[in-house]
Amino acid sequence: MKLNAKYVVFTLIGLASVYVLYHNERFVVESSNPAWQHFAPFKWWLLPHAVFGTVVLLFAPFQFSNRLRQRFTKAHRVMGRLYVVGALGLAPLGAYIQYYQERMGAPRSFTILGIVDALMLIGATLMAFLFAIKRKINLHRQWATRSYAIALVFIAGRFVMGVTGWETLGIEIVQAIIWSCLALSVPLADVAIHWKELRSTVTVPVKARVPQKQSVPEDAIRAT
Repeated sequence: MKLNAKYVVFTLIGLASVYVLYHNERFVVESSNPAWQHFAPFKWWLLPHAVFGTVVLLFAPFQFSNRLRQRFTKAHRVMGRLYVVGALGLAPLGAYIQYYQERMGAPRSFTILGIVDALMLIGATLMAFLFAIKRKINLHRQWATRSYAIALVFIAGRFVMGVTGWETLGIEIVQAIIWSCLALSVPLADVAIHWKELRSTVTVPVKARVPQKQSVPEDAIRAT
């Protein structure tokens, strides 16, 4: 049975998300977890940020289902609007939380990272929403894919740091990993967008050009 690349990708995203929720976020259901000492000063900003993030990660995969989009168009649109609200709420709150943590000793460079991430997510999401309103579906799908890829930086960075153990190597390494995930998000999204064209380019053999038969000048024929 031929594997569908889309299902493989979303399965990997799901597994990475489960790992991150257990490895990084399980303190949410553990009141005695020492991580609360760090998050307590801004927990009321963190709560809506977590809610918006959950909406984004929960509804985004359904937006890429062709079957759902064709059979349940209204549900597709409702979940799409919820994704937009989630992304537009998630992004600025994430940037503000990074700024808030400066008074707790976090470097300004993390705030800049948070602002750039937020602007990229907001921009890509608004572009996707605009093209959806204008009924330019192909462009809408492209920007929706880019928006989701940027939103997944939250998962990708923590997953890489967790499985490699690099999260313990210092703040410079942590920033380098997150910057790398952010920089790669849009190019990888474009690979996903053009995957069929890229695969056909690699797998379809190039036809050899047949040399054209050279015509003999009429004067040369007469001379013979």
